[in-house]
Amino acid sequence: MISQELIIESLKKVRFPGLTRDIVSFGLIKDVRIEGGNIHVHVSVSAKDPETPGKIEEEVATVLRQLPGVTEVQVHMKWAQPASAPQQPHSRPAPDGPVLEDVKVKIAVASGKGGVGKSTVAAGLALTLQQYGFTVGLADFDIYGPSVPTLFGIHDRPRVVDNMILPLERSGLKLMSMGFLVEPETPMIWRGPMVHQAADQFLRDVAWGRLDILVVDLPPGTGDAQMTLSQRIKLDGAVIVSTPQDLALIDARKGVAMFQKLNVPILGIVENMASFRCPHCGGETHIFGHGGAGDEAERLGCPLLARLPLVPQLVAAADAGEPLLAIESNEDLRSAFRSMTDSIVRQVELVARD
Repeated sequence: MISQELIIESLKKVRFPGLTRDIVSFGLIKDVRIEGGNIHVHVSVSAKDPETPGKIEEEVATVLRQLPGVTEVQVHMKWAQPASAPQQPHSRPAPDGPVLEDVKVKIAVASGKGGVGKSTVAAGLALTLQQYGFTVGLADFDIYGPSVPTLFGIHDRPRVVDNMILPLERSGLKLMSMGFLVEPETPMIWRGPMVHQAADQFLRDVAWGRLDILVVDLPPGTGDAQMTLSQRIKLDGAVIVSTPQDLALIDARKGVAMFQKLNVPILGIVENMASFRCPHCGGETHIFGHGGAGDEAERLGCPLLARLPLVPQLVAAADAGEPLLAIESNEDLRSAFRSMTDSIVRQVELVARD
């Protein structure tokens, strides 16, 4: 007998074109109606490629026609291209008013100390989310040591339209960083009030447009930038990055405690540089210790989102402004980033815009 449960379960076989995830987990199925042997499925897709909806429609029909008792399948497809920068004049939010109202989900990526690969994790998360079909922005909030210009190989200056800063773009991913606004060699010798003002400007004066998700790369530690961000916008969650060693985990605990005090949900811990696989013998070495972040996540009652291996190719690719190439070419990295992204998407209940 045909049932909605059977149809939904069958549609989990339909992958989003070019990705490994299915259209059900992406939240693309909006309605299912059964009229005898006639099945009506309403699908909403946000994708740049105009051929994507047709591919999904064809696959949905093929899968459902194989079910016993089905005589006809009608797929009602709604397609929208991902939102781009607004074409209307931009307006600055009031100084104390709400910010980022057109951004559905805001996630912070943080670390208790520097040197643990936080910015690389934030970039990899943003790129993976974009591969999943979401409209994504990456805000490099690290005032003192901005990494986004190097990670993406962009050193241009952003344009200003109607007194609003337009983010730079890399293959549709919107990017903003203090590194785009100052010379690379300029030291940022700022005290607390100046940091607060710069952080607040990133929230009020950047025309992000309509985004499914904004990934915010915070500076390491528990200082003014984190406080400003958490007080000015409603963060939907924070991801804590650490290496397995005790020294890093001690500082990671401080980061977790700070977000908990600010009532920001902890989405989980990422153990970066968890292991190194020898390219010659295939043996695995735990350079910074083993399992520390997993034990800490269990103690704190939050997920261990991923154990990311130390991959020399990622270091070289990030320095060359092409981190995605390394992620996609290394099975361990690709699997870990997708596992992390899957968990975050589920926790914040993120679905692509209708």
